[in-house]
Amino acid sequence: MQSKSKEEFVHSVFESIAPKYDLMNDILSFRRHKAWRNFTMKKMNMQPGSTAIDLCCGTCDWTISMAKASGTGEMVGLDFSQNMLDYGAVKIREGGLDKQIKLVQGNAMKLPYEDNTFDYATIGFALRNVPDLVKVIEEMQRVVKPGGWVVSLELSKPTWQPFKGIYYFYFQTILPLLGKLIAKSYEQYKWLPESLINFPDHKQLAEIFKTTGLTQVQAYPLTGGIAALHIGIKRQAAE
Repeated sequence: MQSKSKEEFVHSVFESIAPKYDLMNDILSFRRHKAWRNFTMKKMNMQPGSTAIDLCCGTCDWTISMAKASGTGEMVGLDFSQNMLDYGAVKIREGGLDKQIKLVQGNAMKLPYEDNTFDYATIGFALRNVPDLVKVIEEMQRVVKPGGWVVSLELSKPTWQPFKGIYYFYFQTILPLLGKLIAKSYEQYKWLPESLINFPDHKQLAEIFKTTGLTQVQAYPLTGGIAALHIGIKRQAAE
């Protein structure tokens, strides 16, 4: 991928698109990403005081949603793009949540936390971008407590025609042009559909969740399969 490693290239993409990231998410998801996140939050059913780490947190929309749901529990938003974190920090301050949410620049494949620290570990629209998705899922599982939740909300692959064909045309042809027009980032948004090519579909990703040792794995295709929610539970010590 170019002359850079995948990690370096992805970092440069997200550093450059940070100012338009929220707007382009609306376009990327047909304005459905907020509904997908609301569905996810209902499934997570966070209790007051729950703690979470949100990997690749971007501009922190999901981190903020979890902080509000928890009320008092510590939230960590981790991302390797400082530009993304800076935009997220503004939202956090505006929401009066800066005492509850801690932002950390870090690597999703090597989390700077002890085992069994959080009730939830989440990753939104980023698992397809990491160099080693199995390593990330294992790290998420490591840092949640026994019985804790590992949750991924991600773009996926539609499985039924003709919607599949229409979606791929939009994703591969129209989206990069919109990226060029709105975010001045044709190459970056041309890369986003390419990032899905080798990414597992929702059934394959569910199997990967299981092979890492997660239990009670659930997969929910969303909006015709263009996104998917995956949930896995860390085994209790007695299991």
